[in-house]
Amino acid sequence: MSKLDLITIGRSSVDLYGAQVGGRLEDMASFNKYIGGSPTNIAAGTARLGLKSALITRVGDEHMGRFIREQLLREGVDVRGVKTDPKRLTALVLLGIRDEHQFPLIFYRENCADMALCEDDIDPAFIAESRSVCVTGTHLSHPNTEAAVLKALRLARENGAKTALDIDYRPNLWGLAGHGDGESRYIESAAVTAKLQSTLHWFDLIVGTEEEFHIAGGSTDTVEALKAVRKVSQAVLVCKRGPMGAVVFEGDVPDSLDKGQTGPGFPIEVFNVLGAGDGFMSGLLKGWLTGADWPTALKYANACGAFAVSRHGCTPAYPSWEELQYFYRTGIRNKALRKDEALEQVHWSTNRDREWPEMRVFAFDHRMQLEAMCDEAGVSHDRIGDFKKLCLKAALEVSGGQPGYGILCDGRLGRDALYQASGSGLWIGRPVEWPGSRPLTLEPELGIDFGGLSEWPLENVVKVLCFYHPDDTAEMKAEQEATVKRLFTAARRNRLEMLLEIIPSKVGPTDDDTAATIIQRFYDIGVYPDWWKLEPMKTEAAWANACDTISHNDPYTRGIVVLGLDAPAAELEASFKTAASFDLVKGFAVGRTIFGEAARQWLAGALSDEDAIADMARRYRDLASVWDLARGGARELKSA
Repeated sequence: MSKLDLITIGRSSVDLYGAQVGGRLEDMASFNKYIGGSPTNIAAGTARLGLKSALITRVGDEHMGRFIREQLLREGVDVRGVKTDPKRLTALVLLGIRDEHQFPLIFYRENCADMALCEDDIDPAFIAESRSVCVTGTHLSHPNTEAAVLKALRLARENGAKTALDIDYRPNLWGLAGHGDGESRYIESAAVTAKLQSTLHWFDLIVGTEEEFHIAGGSTDTVEALKAVRKVSQAVLVCKRGPMGAVVFEGDVPDSLDKGQTGPGFPIEVFNVLGAGDGFMSGLLKGWLTGADWPTALKYANACGAFAVSRHGCTPAYPSWEELQYFYRTGIRNKALRKDEALEQVHWSTNRDREWPEMRVFAFDHRMQLEAMCDEAGVSHDRIGDFKKLCLKAALEVSGGQPGYGILCDGRLGRDALYQASGSGLWIGRPVEWPGSRPLTLEPELGIDFGGLSEWPLENVVKVLCFYHPDDTAEMKAEQEATVKRLFTAARRNRLEMLLEIIPSKVGPTDDDTAATIIQRFYDIGVYPDWWKLEPMKTEAAWANACDTISHNDPYTRGIVVLGLDAPAAELEASFKTAASFDLVKGFAVGRTIFGEAARQWLAGALSDEDAIADMARRYRDLASVWDLARGGARELKSA
């Protein structure tokens, strides 16, 4: 059995998409960074749909090349075929959305890494692992990349694998248009037509727009162009017709495009056509490689294309398989799909980066408590930042690079530690609430418009603590809910996950329904946190009610972490045993139980840096072991 369903070969770039919509590219003030390049988009798009996909390309030995590799891994794409070029830079593309018809773009591809792909980069053993190979037209434009593509196609055919071509015609990339004409989609060229026609016999599937078939067939009459392609290739031909959908021709090409096989279309608002063809190709390949008939494969393709034209970016717009099924069940509720809040929630939650099945979080985001400790020791609050760097060292020592560990650290008193943690592999939560505030107010660094979130790294999780209780006054509820809702919206706009912490016991009496009631209220107002942080409830009924409420409202939630409330280790152990029996509870986020004693002694000058780190590492490690034992015991009971 093949290990891979699909290998794509060709372009790989970093897309810098103008964040402003409706203006010239000259006037763009900021950009969002995504992976790009047709084969790269297709590899990620098909992986989201459940195929085992891989990419063969080259990237530079620099930050952008590493970004592409890391993002592909997050998307579930096999990157063994992604070679690092020590001499060339990763390609860049600048793109913008002017209106529904104009999408300016500039290709920065002079001697770029992916155009240095050569035959030596094609490993026969790797090609043999896949049951299909998909290439795109750009890499037929230069002798060295063409040689690499032809070698891969030859090996695929020898192995009995399927082969596919996305014509992907960009005159600019064939040297037919200037740098300022990146948006151009068609320029007649006998040389390009001849080059394409010399390779079309290699393919079992050929996909293109009408204009792309014009260049492949050497005629601006689409039917005649398709017939010309048919003379040199027996491939299944799929012709994309924009809002009119697509048609499939398995045999002879008839005299009318309307006589081809079609699939259901999805009439939606066009927002951004860039990358729509790669989304279409992803859906088509999903159907083709899973044995679907052509109407079904076109249904997948048309839906994926519809998602792409309705959202910002290329790969980020493509749906997961779960999202696609959800869309089929619900249909089009808003022709601007990106404005369908329920659909966007499914899109967000089924395309997150990384999985976190276990969470052992060292929380040293405390500000008010550490300030009080400084006052008690008679030392400056400036010492807190240095102490938090020791906390980070303890966290890294315990985690040892293993998954399932994290920190909570603030950006006001713990900024240096927070910045040092970036890229370490730790889960990083970052608080935004002003300590102890009720009604909830946020740290000044966020700004009154919450615009400060735009400065955050994407790996930072927005953590907010809200002292909320079902018995609060209507005025208190309204004010706190408005702040949390606004924060949630700002976090999503900035592509940041959010953790919502609630502690009702600090406000009023609680029972087995308190947490569940609060959780339901936040869902009712449209707040869908990626994570919940809950206090250690004492009864199984309270945990069951909370977990059932979350699962009912958000089946894709990341889960729950249990907070510590400065509880003694023995008390935490008891609470862990209760919480660990619920699969939705992923672990803990505990602070003062780990760092409290070390902080007091270190601030008083009675403990060295090394001893403080050792003490906190020991307590953190012990607490992680307590959780792991509780989780293991709970699982044994369930399986018994």
